[in-house]
Amino acid sequence: MTQIDYDAMSRTLAALTEGEDDSVALMATMACELHHADDRFDWTGFYRVTAPDLLKIGPYQGGHGCLVIPFSRGVCGAAARTGQAQMVDDVEEFPGHIACSSSTRSELVLPVWNKAGDLLGVLDIDSDQAAAFTQADAAGMAALLRQVFGHT
Repeated sequence: MTQIDYDAMSRTLAALTEGEDDSVALMATMACELHHADDRFDWTGFYRVTAPDLLKIGPYQGGHGCLVIPFSRGVCGAAARTGQAQMVDDVEEFPGHIACSSSTRSELVLPVWNKAGDLLGVLDIDSDQAAAFTQADAAGMAALLRQVFGHT
């Protein structure tokens, strides 16, 4: 089983995104690289803030995703609403979970901030395995997001 090497991913993303400031291009590149780096990742992508309290699907890898998610619903909405990472070991136990895919068993969702501290959206990683993610994954992903999108 292949699991992500956060140091190697940091170097790869640095090389691929150097000088780029378009958030959609950065999201597309990051989603692709992350998705193919870890066998636990069944769906890897971004939901973008497109209106107050509203997320719409952005670049992703995997099967179809939900097109629209209000901040008031689901794991992605909770991450956007609170500004805090959400690690859910069993999505069936999460109140208000939105089942975009019936194969999803666990999720890791992190807010994505730009250099100015504005919320751009969330990074959503779904797994078809229960309890697939660790605190090390949450910390590693947060560091990669800071690196790529410039929020310190």
